[in-house]
Amino acid sequence: VGPHLAPSWATVIDAAGLIVMPGFVDTHHHQYETLLRGILADGILLGPRSYMSDIQGILTPPYAPEDAYISELVASLSQINAGVTTGVDTSQVSHSPEHTDACIQGLREAGRRTLFAYSPGVGAKAQYPQDIRRLRKQYFASADQLLTLAMGGNANADTWALAREVGASIVNHIVGNPGALLALGKAGLMRADNEYIHCTRLSKEAWQMIADTGGKVSIACPIEMQMRHGMPPIQEALDHGIRPSLSTDVETNMAADMFTQMRSVFTLQRALANESALAGNAKAPRLLTCREVLEFATIDGARCAHLDQKVGSLTPGKQADVIMLDAGMINVIPMNNAPGAVV
Repeated sequence: VGPHLAPSWATVIDAAGLIVMPGFVDTHHHQYETLLRGILADGILLGPRSYMSDIQGILTPPYAPEDAYISELVASLSQINAGVTTGVDTSQVSHSPEHTDACIQGLREAGRRTLFAYSPGVGAKAQYPQDIRRLRKQYFASADQLLTLAMGGNANADTWALAREVGASIVNHIVGNPGALLALGKAGLMRADNEYIHCTRLSKEAWQMIADTGGKVSIACPIEMQMRHGMPPIQEALDHGIRPSLSTDVETNMAADMFTQMRSVFTLQRALANESALAGNAKAPRLLTCREVLEFATIDGARCAHLDQKVGSLTPGKQADVIMLDAGMINVIPMNNAPGAVV
């Protein structure tokens, strides 16, 4: 991104009538589940016929490397088609080194910017988490590439230490019962390289630790509402001075586009704040704006993925992860407010 860029080999695009903006950043997406799109559209997180019982317990263990590969490839291309130029892939299918390699192959072939959060698998051939040392040398030796490396999995001191040993950021799901997280925080192990997903039903102490250590937060609002993770903690994050990022989570249950995410966050936060105001609360939360939610989906997502020095805003010197939205379509014109049109 910069002024007066017109090399002879460039393709010149007439952007008249288009909204030009940074590509969306999805900070948490189980891309290996693309083969299972919509299979659990009415399901919840726990219990019989649930995500944990059916997706994790029945349908994930038989995955072959080819299943992981094609899911990663299709998920990435699908999100490019939806304007998501950067993703954080939390594919929990590293049943063997071959499965992990297949995930990375799919991501590389798609040509999209992705933070690969190396996550556990199941079975005797699984090499998580120690195989991250090989991955760093084999695939992630350079930081100047589209794919970067993180460590997924549970909140565990030894796993976090291994991630930091190889220079990988840390991505964890945190849903209720923050005991393990609090223990790590009290041990001084929570840092700015941590991304915490969901953060539903956390204590005020846990939230304060995240804020004090510069941790990043990823909210998957429609999934959290649908699947019984708990109330999406938009207001808790804002109350602690944390700018949340947005994520699509699982295609087993919900579409993987950022328009769904933005509308959900915008309307839920305002619904709760409006109810508080209507109940006479003089200290009702301030209403989110479309501009702020658009930032959650772009620059705040880039910060969460530790890529804000490269992407997330149209800033001179950054990489051109750019999307253009047609403001002349019949469902948009007349375009009177650009953030409002997007969100």
